[in-house]
Amino acid sequence: MNRGDALHWWQTRWFVALCTLMAIVPLLWPDIPPLVDLPGHMGRYRVQFDYDHVPWLSEWYNFQWSLMGNLGVDLLIIPLNKLFGLELAVKLIIITIPAMTVAGLLMIAREVHGRIPATALFALPLSYSFPIHFGFVNFALSMALALIAFGWWLRLARLGHLKLRALLFVPISATIWVTHTFGWGTLGVLAFSAELVRQHDLARGQGFVERWLKPWFWAGIHCLVLAPPALLMVLWRSGGHVTGQTANWFNWRAKTLWVVQVFRDRWQLFDLASLGVLFLLMFKAIRDPNIQYSRNLTLSALFLLAVYLLLPRIVFGSAYADMRLVPFMLAIAIIGIRPKGLSMRGAAVVAAIGMAFFTARMAATTASFFLYDREYDRELKALDHLPRGARLVTFVGETCYNEWRMTRVQHLPGLALERKLAYANDQWSMAGGQLLTVRYAAAERFAHDPSELVTDVQCPREWWRPIPWALARFPRDAFDYVWLIRPPAYDPRFEQGLVPVWRDGTSALFRIDHSVPAPVVRPGELPVPRSERDIMLSDGRAPGSGVATPSPVR
Repeated sequence: MNRGDALHWWQTRWFVALCTLMAIVPLLWPDIPPLVDLPGHMGRYRVQFDYDHVPWLSEWYNFQWSLMGNLGVDLLIIPLNKLFGLELAVKLIIITIPAMTVAGLLMIAREVHGRIPATALFALPLSYSFPIHFGFVNFALSMALALIAFGWWLRLARLGHLKLRALLFVPISATIWVTHTFGWGTLGVLAFSAELVRQHDLARGQGFVERWLKPWFWAGIHCLVLAPPALLMVLWRSGGHVTGQTANWFNWRAKTLWVVQVFRDRWQLFDLASLGVLFLLMFKAIRDPNIQYSRNLTLSALFLLAVYLLLPRIVFGSAYADMRLVPFMLAIAIIGIRPKGLSMRGAAVVAAIGMAFFTARMAATTASFFLYDREYDRELKALDHLPRGARLVTFVGETCYNEWRMTRVQHLPGLALERKLAYANDQWSMAGGQLLTVRYAAAERFAHDPSELVTDVQCPREWWRPIPWALARFPRDAFDYVWLIRPPAYDPRFEQGLVPVWRDGTSALFRIDHSVPAPVVRPGELPVPRSERDIMLSDGRAPGSGVATPSPVR
């Protein structure tokens, strides 16, 4: 595309600014961005600030600063908390993520094509994809930064500022690695593939070796400026305290599901139809001679596809590792498409359709977040009746059916920690994976995630407990309050010893009356959760007898 051509409306700076502003609209209303894991992270941020001067926090949790590739929001929150307070600071950080994602995609499209192609607008709704809805905020922040950094990588190469690029990208790559390792790795893949194409084009007209073999070597040399964080990775993962396995390779069923669920939010038919629009566009680009793919971004998309296929589901104990790559793989493939022989009117029609698609997705996401925010407000009224520093155990209702619309209340216990400095049994406890681990031994196997999730039956392949088992077996001496958030139906006799403090529908807050014993469970009455099944009971009887209490695992 000729850079000297007159700009169309979708190629102007005001349009880029408009799209960037549109991307923040869904997050303007909710005071807590309704992302599944985010409330749990917010509990950790509160511990981060109050750990040294709230004595009971050190009895429950261990918080220790260390260098790791997962610190994006944890670091940004430090200055912003002083200016805005924790909750508003978190909201402001989260708002920047989809905005930077949109800006980064449009910047890359402009650098590769010379002007933003009309088809690039179809990629913008991927700024709100399943990984961001899941609340992988450090990851999403690092990917947004990686997209912008890749745009600058391309721009500096186009301008011939290779020495300046080498100088700048040493600290840039380190910053993205500290934000989250995944963003750094993705930047490396994108930069290498783009440099490979550039080196190939520089050798045009030369022999086979110069054009097809040496570019791999020179691309690697130019990308060495991105390599220093690899040393940080070695230091991080070689620490004796680091835990977390890498497992579940080549799970093709899961990989197919991640693609299908890339827009997963609330309305399944609408989300699937949106994915269909993207696949229709990519298919048309293959079949229609008036639309073509950029060699640069096509190679980048193929490299990302290879990484996706080879990446296991669990990396260093962090689940959904491969799923997180899907929206960015699709976005790079889509912004690599450009109209070739379309008239100005035809390109304007394509741009209008793309803008309508983006607007529809943002409107739907805004409505969805508004409804989630109302649900949050209703459930969080329980905290008005909870004393500061309460020893709280929370049970959140879940099902075995993996419904398309996630409730997003799975980690609301984290807001009890954030707002009331109460105990939250939803915190992740994986040494080396994040700054906080759980040390509350008295809580036994109800100390950390996923002990907060309860179901009506024992779900296959899940560690969640049925609600009757959880109410009958949690160590009552370790807690003073029980918070039920949309639990499945259960026999009211399991409320024995629990004094109601607040109710709204099936949700409730109870104070534990320690003078009343826990309900007696008849032998064989309750299903044995998977988490208990292989643990010998304290009196030596086989699991499932329903008599003895399992010995604690610490």
